[in-house]
Formats: sequence, structure tokens, C-alpha cells
Amino acid sequence: MVFTGKIDQFYDYRFGQLAYRTVRFEQETLDTPNYQGNAVINYTEREVPYTRIIEHKHFESFGAAVYDNPHTVISREYSTEWTPGMEPFYPVNDEKNATIYKQYKELADSENDVLFGGRLAEYAYYDMAPVIAKVLQLTIG
Repeated sequence: MVFTGKIDQFYDYRFGQLAYRTVRFEQETLDTPNYQGNAVINYTEREVPYTRIIEHKHFESFGAAVYDNPHTVISREYSTEWTPGMEPFYPVNDEKNATIYKQYKELADSENDVLFGGRLAEYAYYDMAPVIAKVLQLTIG
């Protein structure tokens, strides 16, 4: 089995709940064919309240085709505190959670028929390129 969910939930929270961060999205339809020129722009400035803007049409429309539709839809992504019941997106990297995760990791390492993978199961933040490289090196069996 490949498990990609919350590792603490897999083990029924026996060592306590891990903390997470989540994401809130605000969507807006704009009367312009092209808002930002590409699909995703990340914002790291302290003064900007959102972490990225996604302009969805750029995932499927390219070049002049972007202008075939006079409107566009954007989503602003806001990093938000997580509470149980919300969808977890990212681990909280601090000493308390590292200590709890280490206990779950020891249990996970003893599993013979379960592979734990992804942000929630490995309690780690991953950029996509390293994740793809890791999966390509994975040995199953």
C-alpha cells in the first residue's frame, strides 16, 4: 500500500496530532484576457498578504490563444493556520512537531507492506522537481 495522507492519522494520533498549515483561495473573474502573462507568480514580500496568484487559462492557452477569451480567472492563495477539519497542505517545521514526527517515522519504518510518501505522510515540504526525482528512484517490492 502507498499511503499519502497524514501520518499521525494513520497511527490514530497515538503520539499526538502534528500541526499543519493550510491554504485559502480567493477567486476572481476579470474583464481582461491576460492578467499576469503566465500561470503562476509567487510573492514573497512581507507586505503582500497572499503567497501566489494563479491565472488558470495559462495552463491550457498559450501565445495568441490567450486573447481568444476576453476574460480570465485568477486565484489568490493565502497561507492560513490549520485547525482540525480543514485540509492540511504543509507541515509546521518546528522542534515540537519534529519530535512527534520522529516517533511516527519509527513506526512507519517498521511497516513491511506500506510505503509512506508525500508531504503529509513524510511530514515534509517538497518542491515538485525533487519529488519527481525521488519517485523515479523508488524501489517497490
